[in-house]
Amino acid sequence: MNVEITKDCKWGAVLRESGQQHIQLLYKASQPTWGAINDYNMDLIGSCLPTSTVTVTPDRPVFTGETVNLKCVINSDHSNWRYEWHKGRYSAILHTSDYRYTVNGDTLTIRGATESDQGQYWCKGQRDGRPNSSTSSSAVSLSVKGLPTSTVTVTPDSPVFTGETVNLKCVINSDHSDWRYEWHKGRYSAILHTSDYRYTVNGDSLSIVKSTKSDQGQYWCKGQRDGRPNSSTSSSAVYLSVKGLPTSTVTVTPDSPVFTGETVKLKCVINSDHSDWRYEWYKDSVILLTSDRYTVNRDTLTIRGATESDQGQYWCKGQRDGRPNSSTSSSAVSLSVKEVFASQQECKLETHCSLDPSLM
Repeated sequence: MNVEITKDCKWGAVLRESGQQHIQLLYKASQPTWGAINDYNMDLIGSCLPTSTVTVTPDRPVFTGETVNLKCVINSDHSNWRYEWHKGRYSAILHTSDYRYTVNGDTLTIRGATESDQGQYWCKGQRDGRPNSSTSSSAVSLSVKGLPTSTVTVTPDSPVFTGETVNLKCVINSDHSDWRYEWHKGRYSAILHTSDYRYTVNGDSLSIVKSTKSDQGQYWCKGQRDGRPNSSTSSSAVYLSVKGLPTSTVTVTPDSPVFTGETVKLKCVINSDHSDWRYEWYKDSVILLTSDRYTVNRDTLTIRGATESDQGQYWCKGQRDGRPNSSTSSSAVSLSVKEVFASQQECKLETHCSLDPSLM
């Protein structure tokens, strides 16, 4: 008769004679094959080694940093197996000298998986009794993928200027959309909390309103989610530079005090390389509009025929369309206007006065 000789099985044909059994043929097959045996007064006997199989948790691919458990399942009623683990189809036994590799019973655990852990893993059982080994399992391929990468973008471009609103966006290179975003300031800082009203997180964006120089620093982000992969990489840090607005200063010609009837020029000097400023002038916190006595020509406010009503605090500020879109408000300068008296007699009545030079 024809019989199938299976890999890792031993088969024999036994002749029955006078109550004794004599092995006539013995096969040990390394590959499945077929054999022909005359079944006249013969018994067919055989035995197979227990098979082994490797299972992997979690499902592949595994992501860097995850813990991986490989289990060697031996199809046997015996429980006293010693387990051998191999990496690479023809490799020697995998030793656990690397602290990340541990074997506990039938399980090989790899902690903090890296791409170097990729490869073919297989197992085999050994024991003291018969059968003294299992088959070698088929190899399973362990694939280890890097975590999704994250990147921070900043709008507007750094440097930003004090008072501006800054938006930092965390971009995660992933098909998943259920990320929770963590923001950090400082390379090793804890999560940045938004208890400061100027800081708000909306989805993947961190907004800082009315930025100040205290907001300067390194910002980075990371994503977390409930499924696998459960995190992204930490992004590279981006440095947010916050600069002060260009300063402005007021100069007065002629020197204060000025006298009634004189023409006074106040100039707004903005410390900036930009030349496209529009100038705003204020007197005692009220914006000045051009009139018959007040004219503005670019950076200069001109007051014609000064009177005592022109006395007060003057300051200026610059505005423009690009960034920075404003200067600081200048410090206020005090304009003092003194009356010119027509006669010596009128002058003597005043503690401080000036006489019209044409009458002296």
